[in-house]
Amino acid sequence: MVFQQLAAESLAPTACTTIEEVGSTGVGALTIAFLILAVSTVVFIARTGSATTQKKNYYCNVFICGFATMAYFAMLSGQGWTAVAGCRQFFYARYVDMGVTFPLVLLNLGLIAGCEGALIAAVIGAQMISTFSAYLGAVSVVTTVKWFWFVISISVFTMVIYSIAVSFREAAVAKGGDAADVYGRVAWLIIITWICYPLVWLFSEGFASFSVSFEVCAYAILDIISKAVFCFMVMGAHDSLGAGEAAGSREYV
Repeated sequence: MVFQQLAAESLAPTACTTIEEVGSTGVGALTIAFLILAVSTVVFIARTGSATTQKKNYYCNVFICGFATMAYFAMLSGQGWTAVAGCRQFFYARYVDMGVTFPLVLLNLGLIAGCEGALIAAVIGAQMISTFSAYLGAVSVVTTVKWFWFVISISVFTMVIYSIAVSFREAAVAKGGDAADVYGRVAWLIIITWICYPLVWLFSEGFASFSVSFEVCAYAILDIISKAVFCFMVMGAHDSLGAGEAAGSREYV
């Protein structure tokens, strides 16, 4: 009841007469990210057909960059956005992208580390809760509700980061071979870049301190690193992962 009254009061002001939209710099960032992700998708599709091992990692790479390409095309085409409190342009297409690609990144990490399916599923579920909570916080018109959702999101997100840094790492070490080294490189890339996402959220969807263009640029850089660069690193470790998988298979023969 209290939240309903607060929402009613917050919705009382008249509709926006002007909306802060992405500028030319932001459009340039969307274009660059779209092109990089699109080319990456084509490369991974081509490599998937010729790969003899680790096809599951290539499939993850294809869909990570493929879905991200679709999201950036939508944003670049003027789709996937709405106006939120403060008369600010909000790209909800980004959260659709995160809802699909972040779980795929975790699946890719879990496959590299050789984690049990139950652990991978649990971490993916936690990440989905974190992403959905961040989205609800971004579209909230009541300040207290916004930060309530953010606290939920960051709390669950902390558990996800812990799982990547500790639980998945332990599985990679137990797997043996080059898995631990490969996992260590790609996992830390994800940890560092993913930690930056809530920071951008704080000063864009949160406090609205960043301009829409700066927000778009920041997210574009993080997406390129955590998706395209990450997937190319996984592809570059193809031989090491394939050798580790072959060695593991021989142990059970």
